[in-house]
Amino acid sequence: MLPPDDLPQDSLPPGSLPQDDLPPPPATPPFDLLGGVRVLDLTTSIAGPYATLLLADFGAEVVKLERPGGGDDSRHWGPPFLAGDSLWFLSVNRNKRSVALDSTSAAGRAVFEDLVRAADVVVTNQVPRVQAKLAMDPATLHALKPDLIVATVTGFGLTGARRDAPCYDLIAEGYSGVMDLTGEAEAPPQKIGTPAADLLAGHDLALSVAAALVRKGRTGQGAVVDVSMVESMTRFMTPRLASYLGSGDLPRRSGARDSVIAVYQVFDTADAPLTLGLGNDAIWRRFWGALGEPKRGEAAEHATNAGRRVDRAAIVADIQERLLARPRAEWLALFETHKVPAGPILRLDEIASDPALRERGFLYAMPRDGKPAAAQINTGVHIDGAPNSPRSAPPDLGADADAVLADWLGYDADRRRALRDNGALG
Repeated sequence: MLPPDDLPQDSLPPGSLPQDDLPPPPATPPFDLLGGVRVLDLTTSIAGPYATLLLADFGAEVVKLERPGGGDDSRHWGPPFLAGDSLWFLSVNRNKRSVALDSTSAAGRAVFEDLVRAADVVVTNQVPRVQAKLAMDPATLHALKPDLIVATVTGFGLTGARRDAPCYDLIAEGYSGVMDLTGEAEAPPQKIGTPAADLLAGHDLALSVAAALVRKGRTGQGAVVDVSMVESMTRFMTPRLASYLGSGDLPRRSGARDSVIAVYQVFDTADAPLTLGLGNDAIWRRFWGALGEPKRGEAAEHATNAGRRVDRAAIVADIQERLLARPRAEWLALFETHKVPAGPILRLDEIASDPALRERGFLYAMPRDGKPAAAQINTGVHIDGAPNSPRSAPPDLGADADAVLADWLGYDADRRRALRDNGALG
């Protein structure tokens, strides 16, 4: 169900949001593979918080250090909001604790340095110039704790001519080539429909930190992890870029109709589009068997992908004409029977009600104290046969300061009160 356009989301009656139909979190233990690892998260927006979300999902204890008064930039990204909270923020900040600290004050800096010494990993997304200005650069942090893993995610990395240039997902997608190849042939370059560079860079950072932790456990050595959003996004283009470098053939936008696989694209049916991937010779034969024309699949001139690519335009036109004769559901059922890779093109509302994803524990509504439950997208990994389960909801700004300063640093109530009194602690 979609909310009426003229009704503020926060005033919608109960039961009117798509998430109201989601199941509760999986009744399985949270992942604990990174249990005991302490991560100090200095990041904001999406790439860094997504990285620390992944670390938290795998069991790390993540403390999110935020600016008093404002906090993470994404707390203010909206509408849409849910009970005043940005849904973008809620999507990447579960399993974390928030401390609002003015680390530019003398008292706040002392707390910051104590937190660094107590941490195993520090994650930041400031460009090198700002890291140095705030004394949060790898050299300064390693002087506080030599075996620390310092992980940075920036637009262009810690070195090179562009290292201090600002960057967002949009900018990184433009640099990577993905926008140049996305969209129809005569249309302008098109951004991917999700913050792909943010998410890929965040994933790269989390993977790199996990690898650095393995080495640290073996040798005691710290690390500097340097992730560039542009390089993460460009690495996403590996098959395309490598093909150009090795052939000189420059691909252009084609609506994704120029795959190295001869038949690998969207087709219309009598009622709705579907995707069809005839990825090898056996699938090609099975496809024509499904259509009741096995001899067509055995014809020598199209027995290989190279032969099919020569006549791709004619083959695609022929297949398209045939698929228009029946509705999508009938084709998908037929292709499933014959093990031909095909699928629908789902909208987000259809994904939200997908029974297979719900069965896997991939979508759930997470309870929050005194607030509406928040929809969450699970880790997407099963460990030992079970999906992940959350430990805590995305935090309110500064909600966990007392607990963190007591747990990590042993500060007593008087010391915490003094920090609040002088404005260092939000």
